[in-house]
Amino acid sequence: MPLLAPHPIDADAVLAWYDRHARTLPWRVSPADRAKGVHAGPYRVWLSEVMLQQTTVAAVQKYFLRFTQLWPTVFDLAAAPLDAVLREWAGLGYYARARNLHACAVAVVENHGGVFPKSSEGLQTLPGIGAYTSAAIAAICFDERIAVLDGNLDRVLARFYTLPVPVREAKDELRSALQASVPERAGDFAQAMMDLGATICAPRVASCLICPLQRDCLGTREGAPTLYPIKPEKAERPVRRGHAFVMTDQSGDVYLQSRPGKGLLGGMTEVPTSEWSSDLSEVAYPVSGQWRHRGQVVHVFTHFRLELEVWSSLVPADGLENGWWSQPSALKGEALPTLFRKVLAQAGLG
Repeated sequence: MPLLAPHPIDADAVLAWYDRHARTLPWRVSPADRAKGVHAGPYRVWLSEVMLQQTTVAAVQKYFLRFTQLWPTVFDLAAAPLDAVLREWAGLGYYARARNLHACAVAVVENHGGVFPKSSEGLQTLPGIGAYTSAAIAAICFDERIAVLDGNLDRVLARFYTLPVPVREAKDELRSALQASVPERAGDFAQAMMDLGATICAPRVASCLICPLQRDCLGTREGAPTLYPIKPEKAERPVRRGHAFVMTDQSGDVYLQSRPGKGLLGGMTEVPTSEWSSDLSEVAYPVSGQWRHRGQVVHVFTHFRLELEVWSSLVPADGLENGWWSQPSALKGEALPTLFRKVLAQAGLG
């Protein structure tokens, strides 16, 4: 039995609203310019979509402007050292995205002459580009009539159809319902629906009186749209524990090293740590010194909570061969993820 009885979205009403109220974003071509024949560049749209995964528009804009200033084309990004890309990405989180971003740029240059494929199917052959990102690029840049379903749209459609189950149990049905409503202006429609979810049909507030979907929205008719989407049962997030070791030499420089290229925070910069496990291991210092406990740092990843005990000590500058010494004034420019900036701050640095 189907989970929803789909009725079409009034695309004309959505586009009319978007023409008046579209957000101004640095990677976006306005509906007025789009009507004049200006097309969005796939490099900028792709870069923004990768950055926006698991991150807010407000957080992304400064990173986007910095990236496009440093690497204005896909050729520039492909030619950049991966370390430089990771360094500029620091703070955005989910660092596998940065590695995939660089790999994708290289693939576009080496395998496609610097030209992005124009179909969602072709785009999915590139590293790090999945169903959502390929659909977004194909729709926004090339007006492919394809459903672009992100987290904001999940919420809008769950309310529009009063979806009786959590979204993850009905993704295919929601995508099919949205696909049936995609108009010729597919790119503007995709961005309009994103804007509705970000500004009108927001997570905690639904401004139904000014929403172009109000007339046909079942959630509005029920009078309680924010009851949707129905939340899935939350699995308890496991806790991992460990020790982090902040070492400085006589001149105040800080010892840093690179994490393995693959895995969590792959290729990013860190201070040495112990293994992270469910039980806190007995502390085993990496070198001898007058170690001082500086407190605890807590950092929540998607799948687990990490609790690190922070230790610091003055140590000799020689004898550590796997990393490098960084001046305190240079720490801002290191590819340190938020976790290790917290660790350094807990130790009185950073």
